[in-house]
Amino acid sequence: MVRDYVINESITGEDIKRVRVLLHMTQKEFAEFANCSKRTVENWETKGDPVKGPIVTLAEILMRKPEIAEKLRIDENRLKLRLWYMYENMVCSVIDVDEPKRIVKVRNYIDDPLFRAFGVNTEPDFEEYEEFLKSRCFPESRDMVKLELKRLGIPFYDPILIIGKTEGRMADDKFWIRIER
Repeated sequence: MVRDYVINESITGEDIKRVRVLLHMTQKEFAEFANCSKRTVENWETKGDPVKGPIVTLAEILMRKPEIAEKLRIDENRLKLRLWYMYENMVCSVIDVDEPKRIVKVRNYIDDPLFRAFGVNTEPDFEEYEEFLKSRCFPESRDMVKLELKRLGIPFYDPILIIGKTEGRMADDKFWIRIER
């Protein structure tokens, strides 16, 4: 068989454990990261059977570039409001906001600025955040805006309320926003 990639067909449970320890993760944390159950990680690490499947590629990539795991970690130091800026099913940016204090913190999970909530701007101020929200809604000056608000069950024009109902989806683009309080 001719191979196009330098990836083993299988790895050992010791290899899995080595990756997990390198990443400073418990079995439960590694299971969450690898999108499997804790029991699966336990089995990989304790049984002598060769481990096969997509985990082999993931483990080999993580051995070479362990910083990838940290780049994908979600910051737990969240503010009162969290917005997940998505492209289809991919998380592009996570925006944490404290509206009363007018604080905005953004973490981008993608390198391409075209997919980031604020493009190349990694430290938007509150006004830029408000403009971003408005950009994901129909304009306040739209003809018959009151009818549209009524249709959505919203009493007045508020971008967060509109995004809560529409997910900030715009015609023909695949970006959207999930709000978490």
